[in-house]
Amino acid sequence: MKHGANIYKYAKKLNCTPEEIYDFSSNINLYQPTQTLTLDSSTVSRYAESSYSALKNVIAQNYDIDTKEIALYNGATAAIFALIASLKRKDVFLYAPLFGEYEKACKSAKKNIYKINRITDEESLPTEDSVVVFVNPSTPEGAYTELDTLLEMWMEKECVIILDESFLEFEALPSQREKIKSYKKLYIVQSFSKFYSCGGVRVGAIFAHKKSIKKLPQPLWNLSSFDDTFLQQRLSDEDFKVETRELHKKQKKELINILEQSRLFEEIVESDANFILTYSEKGKKIFKHLLAHKILLRTCGSFDYLNNNWLRFAVKDEEAHNRLKEALLAFA
Repeated sequence: MKHGANIYKYAKKLNCTPEEIYDFSSNINLYQPTQTLTLDSSTVSRYAESSYSALKNVIAQNYDIDTKEIALYNGATAAIFALIASLKRKDVFLYAPLFGEYEKACKSAKKNIYKINRITDEESLPTEDSVVVFVNPSTPEGAYTELDTLLEMWMEKECVIILDESFLEFEALPSQREKIKSYKKLYIVQSFSKFYSCGGVRVGAIFAHKKSIKKLPQPLWNLSSFDDTFLQQRLSDEDFKVETRELHKKQKKELINILEQSRLFEEIVESDANFILTYSEKGKKIFKHLLAHKILLRTCGSFDYLNNNWLRFAVKDEEAHNRLKEALLAFA
């Protein structure tokens, strides 16, 4: 499985509707309040403002940066591909395992790819004047890393640094955004779909020094009027952020308890994100068993250094957790 949330494929396989599947493979925020959004015909018939200044102002306020330090793209994946393609340096060091689109983007841009196992290999270092990519909190295990020592070393080597902080907000963890003002070769990739529960709204961003932002390719009108309007409203909803974190904390604890009480997993990895990575020698059988109960997990064989006995569970609501608990208890 290369990505989570492929419920359409599995719904067809199970001969059911996507809505019937409990999708633990998708790490989109479980909190989804009703948001009424009205777009009249005049809004969608005219071109949006190409600079998206209103949306950038809201993002700048939320992330405590300047509007000139923001580049917007049609989703975080588009941002990743555009950023890596724009870099002149050929050598890219990926701290793996990580989100697979980084390697795809490097291959597309014909970069030389080197991998550092960030879990077991603390001695390997990138070469001078290369590109380093680090996801924090990481995927698939959701670990948050204190990066001060690594950042200092990367900067001493004059590396281009790409940090992906897309899962940072679930537990309000410290960001490295303030460093973009002083280090022009630091780029932070920010997805909005995860925390703000809007996978269908395709908006991703790169935060960087204003001079670095100017050099990035930014297509005109690459966001729809719907994307723009929805995200402005969601980012401005302070209650959403508070209630999300309260619910996340409660539901994450519940999910961990269910996994522990099942006694099916030899390892349950501590996470700082909204998903839990597990290992079982029977992982492949557990995946098939749960799928038969219309519960979809993320298998991790597509990640470097892992196989499909590693399973990732996204934090979900009480109904989904109860269904998971029953299915795990029925595993023989």
